[in-house]
Amino acid sequence: MIEQLAIEVGGRGLYSITDRVAPVVARATQDEGLCTLFIRHTSASLLIQENYDDSARVDLENWLNRLVPENDPLFTHTLEGPDDMPSHIKSALTATQISVPFQRGQLLLGTWQGIYLWEHRRHAGTRNIVVHL
Repeated sequence: MIEQLAIEVGGRGLYSITDRVAPVVARATQDEGLCTLFIRHTSASLLIQENYDDSARVDLENWLNRLVPENDPLFTHTLEGPDDMPSHIKSALTATQISVPFQRGQLLLGTWQGIYLWEHRRHAGTRNIVVHL
């Protein structure tokens, strides 16, 4: 089974999408399997991260922005703005595909785990994710 999710983002940051993926898994016809998520973009990524304390996600965002700053003089891909090439690098360093096992219509995430879309660009827009069970 394949479904596509359109996720609205307001700019850079981590967006919880667990509540968008869970209903897809709940409709699964198989009793158990693997839920694979793939983001169809080169400047955003996916990850499983702590869903309890926002400061963990803030720290991740701040750390990655320090690791890959905007306006690096080595960048030649600058047509789409100063956040574009750093976003491609951040996407390459993180994940564009993740998998989570499921059983009896439930994602088998840990208590403090959530699924996140990590938007690396500053602008708002729509990101598309393919969900495959």
